[in-house]
Amino acid sequence: MTPQLQQAIRLLQLSTLDLQQEIQETLDSNPMLEALDPSETDTDSNESTASNDISLSENSNSASSSTSNDDDNANDWSDNIPDELPIDSAWDDVYQNMPTSNYSSADSDAYNFEVNASVTESIRDHLIWQLNLTPMSDVDRLIAITIIDSVNNEGYLKTSTESIVASVNIELARHEEITHDVVELDEVEAVLHRLQHFDPIGVCARDIGECLTIQLMQLPSELPLLAIAKDIVGNHLHLLGNRDYVQLMRRTKLKEEDLLQVIQLIQSLNPRPGEIINDTSPEYVIPDVVVRKNKGNWTVELNPDAMPKVKINSTYAAMVKRADNSNDNTYLRNHLQEARWFLKSLQSRNETLLKVASEIVKIQSDFLDFGAEAMKPLVLHDIATAVDMHESTISRVTTQKFMHTPAGIFELKYFFSSHVDTDSGMGCSSTAIRAIIKKLVAAEIPTKPLSDSKIAHILADQGIKVARRTIAKYREALMIPPSNERKQLI
Repeated sequence: MTPQLQQAIRLLQLSTLDLQQEIQETLDSNPMLEALDPSETDTDSNESTASNDISLSENSNSASSSTSNDDDNANDWSDNIPDELPIDSAWDDVYQNMPTSNYSSADSDAYNFEVNASVTESIRDHLIWQLNLTPMSDVDRLIAITIIDSVNNEGYLKTSTESIVASVNIELARHEEITHDVVELDEVEAVLHRLQHFDPIGVCARDIGECLTIQLMQLPSELPLLAIAKDIVGNHLHLLGNRDYVQLMRRTKLKEEDLLQVIQLIQSLNPRPGEIINDTSPEYVIPDVVVRKNKGNWTVELNPDAMPKVKINSTYAAMVKRADNSNDNTYLRNHLQEARWFLKSLQSRNETLLKVASEIVKIQSDFLDFGAEAMKPLVLHDIATAVDMHESTISRVTTQKFMHTPAGIFELKYFFSSHVDTDSGMGCSSTAIRAIIKKLVAAEIPTKPLSDSKIAHILADQGIKVARRTIAKYREALMIPPSNERKQLI
């Protein structure tokens, strides 16, 4: 397998962001390539497919024609680049575990402008900032820092106070040469109590009951049923978590209306205070293809904003002389050949992506018209057979590639789902079944939520044969809790 073919295969499986990084690296290393000015009209790209919006013009053709009388035609040594690259190969023969491209833009602030401009703060940074504004002794500050370092992203303290006491004493002995313990448990508890009233309230709690209790303590004392709420959080939280309202009313001696108010009060609290602090970098999804409905038919086009616009530098291409074997000319000739292969690989990538996306839209047109419940069963083999490619090629070309539709942006993998038998014999996709489950749960009576068995019976009435355990698997995939946890009081 030639290096050029390996390059074509590697470009095919790159996501849009990774491809842009790869192109930038190639532009930096190959002087024969240059980025196309957005205002420039590329009239030489008509040789590519009509839906292929990438600028794959080889301006060197015009340059070579202008110098043909001087016998400088660069196309004479083009090594017969084929019109189509045979990228449909056994992927494991080329790359077993290809790492994701990690482009470092430390030297280019403009490239990662959004990332550099955005400021993210962790829960630790937020607590340390408040600690610096709080007057404390040096020992208490060391205790506080040790506690903060033991807080997870949800805001909970995951280390016992006894371990914190030991850690602080070891640290003091190391720096101050003290051999006996100078920090006791009550001192750590006192500092912990102060930290638990930092923003967000309830942070540094050791469990959810303590977290909710701290938040309840901040509410006005004259608030109705506040004492009952504290009692439930402190002593009966397991009953509330299991939605055992009958037992709760028996234990607290509350009427149903009063218990509902208490539950609403508790639900207004934040059980994960640390998640308020944003500690995630922004994620951007650039669709590779765009689907539109034109005159009643769905059309697929490559996203012009996502397609890289590069071309061969005509000035440098014109400098290549066929009969010149000097080092400089050899350098230019080799880079020009690499540039031609790179552009051909980009064009092949786009043609393959467009072909696969068009076939997916053709099969899943009902999904675009009627929603997820109309999704048809689809596996990689179906698309591979339709476009005459290997299944591994379809797998790579649909990974981390996104389609923009009127219903939203979806990864191409989303349109593939397993087959479930129906009474009609037509089959139903697992994606459609998940959509039906989501719809049934959304319309259920809150006081009598549907069990997995009941949902299975409803689907059976519709001719869809699904076992109860399969319903449970789909429900968990949708992050829908079981029926006992969905039960509510009205």
